[in-house]
Amino acid sequence: MTSVAELPAGFADKVLSAQSVFRSVMDAMARPGSVQRVEPAAGGPDTMMRGAAAIALTLFDHDTPVWLDGRMSATADVAKWLKFHTSAPVVVDSSIASFALIGDPQNLPALDRFAFGSNEYPDRSTTLILQVESLTDGPVVELQGPGIDGSAALRASIQPRDLFERLAINAALFPRGIDVVLVHDVSIVAVPRTTRLVRGG
Repeated sequence: MTSVAELPAGFADKVLSAQSVFRSVMDAMARPGSVQRVEPAAGGPDTMMRGAAAIALTLFDHDTPVWLDGRMSATADVAKWLKFHTSAPVVVDSSIASFALIGDPQNLPALDRFAFGSNEYPDRSTTLILQVESLTDGPVVELQGPGIDGSAALRASIQPRDLFERLAINAALFPRGIDVVLVHDVSIVAVPRTTRLVRGG
């Protein structure tokens, strides 16, 4: 059993690191498809990439219910770490989650298992944080939408392979929808609900 003293560290400098990571996430959201680097957490659970841990430390709090997939919930480590560092409640029902931490994206549940928000409150949707194999190597997908000048080419190894086809549901749901942050180590790419796949995938 892990004691509090054994929990991995969060940020070395909580305020400065959180500000830096927040800026990186906002830059990623403003420029979909672009690879941004986040300042890594000083430590996190083994199943969480450093970038995912940094995002959690920055964006999660007691008001943001978090859902963990099978890989993230295989041991109690992630839930304990999140509770200690962020106070975020870990929920069993993915449809009420503000964030979903996906360590095994190949087995990503159907998107309708998550919250799409409402027309009045489109921000009450689930943001998926997906750990992927690479954000610099793999098939090329071409993306278009707000924040992209013309189109953006993203070369990445992403599971599930049909992720962008699944996200096409966002077009019909708008302004509701699912936002995604792809994470590999300390690199992140945002795919907001307004971003569309042009080709590839």
